[in-house]
Amino acid sequence: MIDRYARPEMQEIWSRQSQFQSWLEVEVAVVKAWNKEGKVPDQDLELIEKNAKFDLNRIDELESQTHHDVIAFTRSVSESLGEERKWIHYGLTSTDVVDTAQSLRIKAANEIISADLEKFKETLKVLALKYKDLIAVGRTHGIHAEPTTIGLKFLRWYSEINRNIDRFNHARKNIEVGKISGAVGTFANITPQIEEWVCQMLGIGHQEISTQILPRDLHAEYLSVLALIASEVEEIATEIRHLQRTEVNEMREGFAKGQKGSSAMPHKRNPIGSENVSGLSRVVRGEMVTAFEDINLWHERDISHSSAERVILPDSTSLVDYILNRMNRILNNLVINEDEVKKDLEMTHGLIFSQQVMLKLIDKGWTREEAYDTVQPIAMTVWNTGEHFMDLLLKDEKIKTTLSDEEVRSIFNYQYHLKNINEIYRRCGLDVD
Repeated sequence: MIDRYARPEMQEIWSRQSQFQSWLEVEVAVVKAWNKEGKVPDQDLELIEKNAKFDLNRIDELESQTHHDVIAFTRSVSESLGEERKWIHYGLTSTDVVDTAQSLRIKAANEIISADLEKFKETLKVLALKYKDLIAVGRTHGIHAEPTTIGLKFLRWYSEINRNIDRFNHARKNIEVGKISGAVGTFANITPQIEEWVCQMLGIGHQEISTQILPRDLHAEYLSVLALIASEVEEIATEIRHLQRTEVNEMREGFAKGQKGSSAMPHKRNPIGSENVSGLSRVVRGEMVTAFEDINLWHERDISHSSAERVILPDSTSLVDYILNRMNRILNNLVINEDEVKKDLEMTHGLIFSQQVMLKLIDKGWTREEAYDTVQPIAMTVWNTGEHFMDLLLKDEKIKTTLSDEEVRSIFNYQYHLKNINEIYRRCGLDVD
């Protein structure tokens, strides 16, 4: 991932130094397990723990000769040891080390993303509560529909992030596993007990069955969850972008002193943060597709997944970390233009109460079809003339035969649409008055 879209903590996890350090952790853990089983003498283990190290430049030099990164690594480590070097990589295949170490780095990335998710969840909770009663127009198909509240938007995303946290925790459990099962997963030259000991030492689970590699459906599931998280963040970004349009102006991103919006137009204040998040979310979803392609490998393993994962795992985890943090900053500096929110409620001159009018007529004994066909032409007149819906209803002779003026006026009450708001909040786990 390019530096622009990766935070330092995540960059460190996916650095070359971290890659080979995690490989060394796995190699040493296996030696410890062999020692526990009685194979490796205590003195040899002590020397390996004390002296085993690698050199990045030497690995590059050796790989240029061997064209095999794991062999280059093990030979670099062996050069730091004496006769005890024979226990390095004993009974292992390359992917015992690579896949298990990769799971260690994914686990470290998950710790960061988990913290990001909890912060993001708290921000959405605060905004949901703050704007619980700020009435706004709800839109379907981009057209004014019925009243809702700004708080309900944030509550919906709060509920969604809770689901995504549950999904993430489930995927974490599945992906944070290792395998030390040998060349085709049969434990021919190592024991299942060693695999369990190694994974326990490393703080990860052990996969119940593997070939030369871990099953790649685990990685596809994991990247699917990352894509779902990214999609929620983009969903929020899209809402901000729509509501920041000049003709809407209900909310907008914060605009710092000295910030510029356009090289050509000095007046511009663009939703660049939300647009940035939208673009990067697309990248995460695209990398999910690659993870699904990686499931289909030959027999007990081919290497076609490896090159892809060197890209998609660092990129996806780094991008999800980045966009969660960026959107969190956007939300913490979000400006809600309450006057514009209220103004937009009145933009369609009362048409957002049309369903209530229809239902009121049905309650008075009209058929649904008769009520609909009577209300719709009046509503169309509002669209065409800009007259207020209530005024036209009060003048309509057919409506007057059924509804009194007082009954018509009583329909145009925003509070009617808020009567169950508190129950919705309680359903989402938030107690409100």
